[in-house]
Amino acid sequence: MDLEAVRTFVAVVDTGQFQAAGDRLSITQQGVSKRVAALERELGVLLLVRTARGVRLSVDGQAFLPHARELLRVQDRAAASVRPERRALRVDVLNRRIAAAGLLQSFHQQHPEIALDVLTLPVLADGDDALTAVRAGTVDLTFRALATTAGQAPSGLRTGPVLHERHDLLVGPQHPLAARDRVTPADLAQHPIWMFAMPADSEPGAYYRELAEAFSLTIDIVAPNFGNEALLDELAGSSRLATLVGRGSRYLWPTSYDLRRIPVVDPAPVFPLYAVHVEQHAHPDLPVLLDYLRERCGTDEAGDGLWLPAWTALNGPAPWRA
Repeated sequence: MDLEAVRTFVAVVDTGQFQAAGDRLSITQQGVSKRVAALERELGVLLLVRTARGVRLSVDGQAFLPHARELLRVQDRAAASVRPERRALRVDVLNRRIAAAGLLQSFHQQHPEIALDVLTLPVLADGDDALTAVRAGTVDLTFRALATTAGQAPSGLRTGPVLHERHDLLVGPQHPLAARDRVTPADLAQHPIWMFAMPADSEPGAYYRELAEAFSLTIDIVAPNFGNEALLDELAGSSRLATLVGRGSRYLWPTSYDLRRIPVVDPAPVFPLYAVHVEQHAHPDLPVLLDYLRERCGTDEAGDGLWLPAWTALNGPAPWRA
């Protein structure tokens, strides 16, 4: 069905005249007549009846009109979903468990009037899908560690506030460190850390490789990967296994597991996530999100004892601490 013909039919109904409908649509009266006639031929019914005062709906026209309006609403919504000036604000949060997702959820709670599309795109050293999408304007903001650019904005993009996410050790109640209220990286050197396999060229892969080298940690790869729930189940019954999780990451487990989240300190390992966005042709709601992120930023106290990977430093934008 020709939606332009449907739109023309609705315009005639709304204005009551072919000429007025043509003026609204910037086409001739003859063009309006041709479109309506084509629609009537396609449907096999008469939709409009001409009168001395203009036009009126036929019985079939009255039945068709609400469906015609709905067709146009669907068309408009479909078009709006991909137009930067009208579509929802698109933000890539990497993973819906981590602090970036929680931060975006808090933003949505404070600004429910702003429509959001929440994405999770892969992190690769080359051909990063999210950075490509941000450059193209199909994604408005992503969070990246920027390992390959030493914390600097990639070409054609800008960086905003940094989310500095510290780490917790996650262990079961039988683990030797379970009763501690905090642990140091030196404490972890004697205990294997379980992690899911990560591509070597990914930002998390680079981060954990450098972390292990810096503190002589043993990071064992969990294979095959049966998911976080299976990993939590293994931890609950083990006196040996542990894993690292972001302090702002969300995990749920049965109460009977009695898992313990223990802050890692002195120094506290920090995974940096820069808010990366494009300045030109930006979504109209992007400045609101950036202002929100800046408000949530704070400066880590001097001497707080942080460890960051070699590609980043605290002298960048002030971090929001998870």
